[in-house]
Amino acid sequence: MAGSLAKNSKILICDDDETLCYLLKEQLLEEEFSVDTVYDGKYAIENIKSNSYDVLLLDLNMKEVQGEEVLKFVADYKPTLQVIILSAQGEMRKAIECIKAGAYDFINKPYDFDNLLVTLNRTIEHKNLIVKTEILTKEIQKKGSDSIVGDSPLLKRVLNLANKAAMSDSNILIEGETGTGKELMAEFIHKHSAREEKPFVVINCASLPDQLIESELFGHEKGAFTDAKNTKQGLVEIAHGGTLFLDEIGELSLTLQPKLLRFLENGEYRRIGGVTSLKSNVRVIGATNKNLLEESDKKNFRKDLLFRLNVITLVIPPLRDRKEDILLLSNYFLKTKSPVRAPKILSPEAEELLVSYNFTGNIRELDHIIERAIIFADGEYIYPEDLNLPQSFRKGSFSHTSEETEDVEDILSMEDLERWHIQKVLNKNHWDRTRTATQLGISPKTLYTKIKKYELKPVRY
Repeated sequence: MAGSLAKNSKILICDDDETLCYLLKEQLLEEEFSVDTVYDGKYAIENIKSNSYDVLLLDLNMKEVQGEEVLKFVADYKPTLQVIILSAQGEMRKAIECIKAGAYDFINKPYDFDNLLVTLNRTIEHKNLIVKTEILTKEIQKKGSDSIVGDSPLLKRVLNLANKAAMSDSNILIEGETGTGKELMAEFIHKHSAREEKPFVVINCASLPDQLIESELFGHEKGAFTDAKNTKQGLVEIAHGGTLFLDEIGELSLTLQPKLLRFLENGEYRRIGGVTSLKSNVRVIGATNKNLLEESDKKNFRKDLLFRLNVITLVIPPLRDRKEDILLLSNYFLKTKSPVRAPKILSPEAEELLVSYNFTGNIRELDHIIERAIIFADGEYIYPEDLNLPQSFRKGSFSHTSEETEDVEDILSMEDLERWHIQKVLNKNHWDRTRTATQLGISPKTLYTKIKKYELKPVRY
C-alpha cells in the first residue's frame, strides 16, 4: 500500500508510550519505511539535528519536552520536515492549534493503521512537492529537454556508460567543453537511477563567492553572519535521497574543497555557525571543462578530492566530432523555438553550411544560431545568410539572393536582432501591420507592443 514512497522515506516516531512505538515501528518496517523511535521531545530534537527525516509522528504529551516545543523547533530548524500529530482523545483543540503552527495533519489514538498509512503517503507527497517548489523557486532545478538529442556513435557510447553509471551510487565526474550539455547528462543519469523520484539539485560553483556557496551547499544557523536572520537548510539537505550536481566544480576554491571532501567521505557536514554534524545521503555529480589532474598538479585542485569525485568519469565529445547530430539538434531547436503558426525549415544550403561549421561553442552555440536564424528568416525557409555565421567562415560559402541585404555583422544582442528584423519586415510590407504580424508569426497586439518597445517608425517612401 505504501508503494515506492516507502523505499526512500525515513520516519521518526516520538511518543512516550514505548509499546505503541514498538508496534508502530514494526508495522511501518513491513511497509518498507526506514524508522527510528524516541520516547521524549528532547531526543526527537537531537535526532532531527543529526538526521534527515521525511515525516515526524509526534505525540503531544511527554515528560520533559512537549510536542508543541518540538513542532516549534521543526518549524524554525527544518521546515521541510513534515509533522503528523498523534493525539489522544480530548486533545482535538491542541491538535488543531498544532496544524495552525505548521503540522501537516493529526491522527487520533488509538489509530487505524490503514488510515495512518494513507495520511503518511499523502504527507510524503506533500513534502516532496515542497522540496521541488523550493528548488524551482531558487532557479536551481534542471533546465532543458527531458531527453538527449543525438544519434552519433560517440554519443551513444557515452549514453551507454551513463546508463551503467546511473545504476550505481558512485560519485561521477563529467568532463567536456563548454556548451556540450554536461548538466543535461547529469539529469539523464539522475532520471535513470534509483533516485529519480527524489530531487535533482544544481549549483554552479563559479557563480557565487565562497561564503554564499558554502551557505547554499551546507546551510547556516540563525545569526551565523550579518544577514543570517533565519536558519537555512543547505542544498545537500534539500537533495537528501537524490542527486546534487556541482557544475564547474573546477572553480571551487581551495577553502571550500576540504569541506566538500569531508561530505563526500562520510555524508557529514555542518551548517555555517553550527556545532552539530548533520548527515545527508546524496549522490554527487561534478562537471568541469578543465583538466582537473593538471589543475591538481598546479595545486589549484586537491588530488584527494579529485579521486573521491571521479569514481566514474564520463567525457562528452564536442559537437564538431558528432557531425551526425548537428541536423538532428538543429531541427529539434527549430521545432521548440519556431512560432507555432509559422514554423521554419532549413534550406539544403543552410543544412550543408551547418554541417561544415566548427561550433567552438558546441550545442549552446548551435542553439543560439538557430534562434537568431528564426528571427532573420523572412519566409518559411532559413537560408545561409539567415544563420549569421562569422564572416570569415561564410566567405566563399553558399548564399541566397535577396532584394534586401543589410549589414548585420555588428548586431550583438537578441533584442538588437529582433528590432532589426521587425523593422525590416514592416518596411517590406509598407507598414501593413496585419500582414507583418502574419509573416512574423505573432499577433497584431504583440507586434504593436514590439513597435512601442523598440520605438520603431515608418520610413518615408
